[in-house]
Amino acid sequence: MGPAVEVIAHKHCSLGIQPQHYPIVGRHLLAAIKDVLGDAATGEVLAAWGEAYELLAKICIDREAEMYREQAAGPGGWNGYRSFLVARKQPECEIVTSFYLRPADGGALPPFRPGQYITVKIDHPTTPTSPRNYSLSDRPGLDYFRISVKREPSLRPGGPDGLISNYLHCQVREGDELLIGPPCGEFVLDPAAVGQRPVVLLAGGVGVTPLLSMLKSLTHSGVDVPIYVIHAARNSRLHPLAGEIREIAGRHAHVATHFRYDAAQDDDLAEGRCDSTGLVDMNLVRQIVPTAEAEFYICGPPPFMSGLYHGLQEWGVNASRIHVEFFGPRQDLVSAGNGA
Repeated sequence: MGPAVEVIAHKHCSLGIQPQHYPIVGRHLLAAIKDVLGDAATGEVLAAWGEAYELLAKICIDREAEMYREQAAGPGGWNGYRSFLVARKQPECEIVTSFYLRPADGGALPPFRPGQYITVKIDHPTTPTSPRNYSLSDRPGLDYFRISVKREPSLRPGGPDGLISNYLHCQVREGDELLIGPPCGEFVLDPAAVGQRPVVLLAGGVGVTPLLSMLKSLTHSGVDVPIYVIHAARNSRLHPLAGEIREIAGRHAHVATHFRYDAAQDDDLAEGRCDSTGLVDMNLVRQIVPTAEAEFYICGPPPFMSGLYHGLQEWGVNASRIHVEFFGPRQDLVSAGNGA
């Protein structure tokens, strides 16, 4: 259960879950089980479910307590929320803006692992809402945190646009304060542990943010294994952080990039803004990456990730070398059909 517990614990710590919250969930879980099972929910069955839940709760509570201690103990560390100033607000494309965040108290920042996220808590003026997780898009060791946020459109015709992403884009200004939770997340890359295998970073849209942190950390640390960056975007108007990736590749001969657009503008290909058109699929990956004996990191929309996850397995890549950041039930990724 270790990997599953680790995912849960990081998410819970990012949201400030505490031991006293577990009995509340347990009580309503048992009520839901009784409602669904009806007469089959005997006292013995409910007691067994209760025992199983208490066991899992203790495992999670213990791991989360350990994480909270680690977060607070390190240099610049904290628990809960800390005030940060928006030191800089930088548009990256038509739909993505980066926010450079520095502690309002002028204190130190804790180290983080490339690929992790922070939590942004917004007391929205009109609608109560939960905190949001945003991947850190720059490397550790700097005097700021950076997140690069996509302005989310409505999920259905006539529906509301993304509440917090649009608030950040349209309302938050340089000099404003935001409440930030400490770095969390188990989708990470340790440059010191890379070894000799090539590293392949597969990004879809704004999913490039944790992968860019990884890329910057690898090159800053002097890791010289082959690195392949394959980034899918709609077109040059909607392609975030492309300039930074190109600049890194220009300085490091062992970094190869490929940008593919699925709704390219007329001159995107001719002007060299992308390298090919269509969807990022395994045919493209196998054209660019010469070996399946690599470490693969994937982040992007669910269909993009699912297609590549299954395609890599069919290529013979061991699941232990396929690393994913999937914001949703993990079984949806591993059980979904093909198609990128």
